[in-house]
Amino acid sequence: MDLLASPVRLEPWAASDFELLRAMNAPDLMEHLGGPEPEEALAGRHRRYVDLSADTTGAGRMFRVVLLPEEVAVGSVGFWKKTWHGEQVYETGWTVLPGFQGRGVATAATRAVAERARAASVRAGGAYRFLHAFPSTDNGPSNAVCRKAGFELLGEEAFEYPPGRPMRCNDWRLELLPGRKG
Repeated sequence: MDLLASPVRLEPWAASDFELLRAMNAPDLMEHLGGPEPEEALAGRHRRYVDLSADTTGAGRMFRVVLLPEEVAVGSVGFWKKTWHGEQVYETGWTVLPGFQGRGVATAATRAVAERARAASVRAGGAYRFLHAFPSTDNGPSNAVCRKAGFELLGEEAFEYPPGRPMRCNDWRLELLPGRKG
């Protein structure tokens, strides 16, 4: 096997991906994010994912993660606009189903989505210099993904996710446009 070949392919999130989102709403996958969402909130998130996956303005994109060569959807990854400390940035997040964790899937998907975010930033005239990830400080696997994907740890931050639920997260940053000032 080619060691440089990615074990995943990213495909735009589609209306048909609701059952994948439901599977990712499991208690063990949502423990660092405030627990599973109720069905109505999940349906709203699915609509946002579908809308974002169709976006062509640079607001971001959502993808299902397809494991290769199995050709099976095993999670999601995406990026979206965020104002962080007064600066326009992209934020990223991912989920990989339990049976597929520990195989480098999340790291490969995060690297792939970073390339998509980089391309979107270039198309937007370089409006988004950085891609940030904000895993909970006690989420060891997600913090390891950030490190392996080449993000720089900036430190701990107070965060609220979901809204109304305070948490401590690590602020990880990946430069999308090296050499660019500002």
